[in-house]
Amino acid sequence: MTQVLRMWPLLTGLHKYDKSLSTRNRGHGQIIEAPILAYLIETRNGRILYDVGCDYTKIADPALRDRYYDPASFPFGPPEMREEDRIPHHLERLGLTAADVDVVFVGHLHFDHAGGLCDVCGAEVHVQQAELDAARSGLDIAVFADDLAGVDSWKVQHGEYDLVPGVRAIASPGHTAGHMSLFVELPKGPPLILCGDAADLAENLEQEIAPGLCWQDREGEALASIRKLKTLARQERAELWPNHDLAFWRTLRRFPDFHE
Repeated sequence: MTQVLRMWPLLTGLHKYDKSLSTRNRGHGQIIEAPILAYLIETRNGRILYDVGCDYTKIADPALRDRYYDPASFPFGPPEMREEDRIPHHLERLGLTAADVDVVFVGHLHFDHAGGLCDVCGAEVHVQQAELDAARSGLDIAVFADDLAGVDSWKVQHGEYDLVPGVRAIASPGHTAGHMSLFVELPKGPPLILCGDAADLAENLEQEIAPGLCWQDREGEALASIRKLKTLARQERAELWPNHDLAFWRTLRRFPDFHE
């Protein structure tokens, strides 16, 4: 039986970029606006935070913004993020602090998913060994090394596993070396599969299009992960939730409302 009680989608920022970053080899020249999401999952055995958004300081401080989001070296541009979009402010609205988060599950280590680790320091951070190794290699320009430097509580994992009954880590590599999606069984309604960046948009799922960025150009691996998630959804009668789809995000319940 699932231990999940409820789940909050958290909007941590918005990012405008060329659509081809989400849909490989298509959408060039089309600028889309993408939500940057995290998810807070409350269970009978504690709270799980899936992803943490960006490091707000790198966006708010002009000098740091110019350094980290220099278009000459970083072609994606800076996201839009307000102080109130930070994880601690979402938690505060629920009467919580970062100390009330038991596990941070990082689907992958790109700047818009792991940058906010500085706001939840002290929590146990789950990550795949392959993901951490690739991030530390310096070969992925979407990883900011100092986003990871302050973490002293990594719980390095190898493959799929249950975080608690009703929450399972699902391997979905391709976009990054150790990308993980999350299967969540809510107490009411169908299970959910939080795809992470295995599928930015509904289009990635519906038309089986790989993400624009694939680790070492492993497009086949990314497509295999999309098909794996779709097969799992059919088997479990689960909903697939794309990660950066603005139209889809608008269908979700708005914080502080929740899904259960």
